Amino acid sequence: MSIREEIIEQAKLAKKASYKLSNITTDDKNRALMMVAEGLENNTGMILKENEKDLKKAKEENMSKAFIDRLSLSRQRIEQMAQGVREVADLDDPVGDIIEMKKMPNGLKIGKMRVPIGVIGIIYEARPNVTVDAAVLCLKSGNSVILRGGSSAINSNKVLQKIINENLIKAGFPEGSVQLIQTTDRQAVKELMSLNQYLDLLIPRGGAELINRVVNGSKIPVIQTGVGNCHIFVDKTADLKNAVNIIVNAKTTRPAVCNAAESLLVHQDIAKKFIPIIAEVLNDLDVEIRGDKNAVELAGNIKEANSSDWGKEYLDYIISLKTVKDVDQAINHINKYGTKHSEAILTDNYTNSQKFLNEVDAAAVYVNASTRFTDGGQFGMGAEIGISTQKIHARGPMGLKELTTSKYVIYGQGQIRE
Repeated sequence: MSIREEIIEQAKLAKKASYKLSNITTDDKNRALMMVAEGLENNTGMILKENEKDLKKAKEENMSKAFIDRLSLSRQRIEQMAQGVREVADLDDPVGDIIEMKKMPNGLKIGKMRVPIGVIGIIYEARPNVTVDAAVLCLKSGNSVILRGGSSAINSNKVLQKIINENLIKAGFPEGSVQLIQTTDRQAVKELMSLNQYLDLLIPRGGAELINRVVNGSKIPVIQTGVGNCHIFVDKTADLKNAVNIIVNAKTTRPAVCNAAESLLVHQDIAKKFIPIIAEVLNDLDVEIRGDKNAVELAGNIKEANSSDWGKEYLDYIISLKTVKDVDQAINHINKYGTKHSEAILTDNYTNSQKFLNEVDAAAVYVNASTRFTDGGQFGMGAEIGISTQKIHARGPMGLKELTTSKYVIYGQGQIRE
């Protein structure tokens, strides 16, 4: 069977499953998810064994420290995945919610009801936890899902999908509810993107190259997620001690994730005092700083940036640094080079904070807090399918509600249109 034939068979199976999933009760969904969580914990050893195969290959290929962190699973991370599944089970089921209802002069009652999207395709890179997060969110919102993870995590993804499926079958879910494309051939992605008669939505999660390839090549509607050239602007009235803590958290806790800070803007009035301080702290944490000429002159441990650095998502221990004359220049820089993900201002000036909130074009805008909070769990949504950086349908962390659409429901008593 060719790659195209295999993908079509999976898509047909997913479509068939989606009709049944849309009518599974909340109690049955929750019961299945609890079984999945227990299955993950009971098979921790097997998951770690398969993950080690992926890690060994990544190390042999000299992948970066940040990449390996993104790929790595541990007992703690598996426990966190299982807990995330239980948290999704505890969330309210959006399917069937009546969003609004109105009575027309002719007596018709017209309402909008949340319904599943149908069949969702998720294309992602080296983060095995996405396999679990995507599966359980799609299931709870009544959707079937076809997963296509990166080749670097193929062994981890296979074992996770196997555990999920075994427990779904035990719970009476239809075959094809959660599928994984097994081949690592890139042709599979091209074929998946062409199947608009079976798939209702594609969500790419990963770097700019992956997302652009899907957006430009898909015949299926796409929600753009993930690319995060996130900025932190340190205004002249910022508490500098807090600023150091926030920047360190945003850059170094997990530099390979999309909500990590990649760019630092510093008000020129505090540059002479603050830039040497933050440069020393970041350098001590092995963060490479690429700054403008002013920053390089103020601190000897900063490399000079080139024009491409201002728009780059490093996903590594690297950050760009630019001095700006005021909040307006900071906003203009962010709107020019940002990716509409997460942006932050550190300031004690209320007027500047509100100006920043109102004028920065991004899915999440912070005042005096780390960009690392842009996350479904941190926003009280349980797990997330991704961070949408576009403006249509969903924006920001995508939880259960964002994985539904709506239909109009109309109640009549024999009305006819004249």
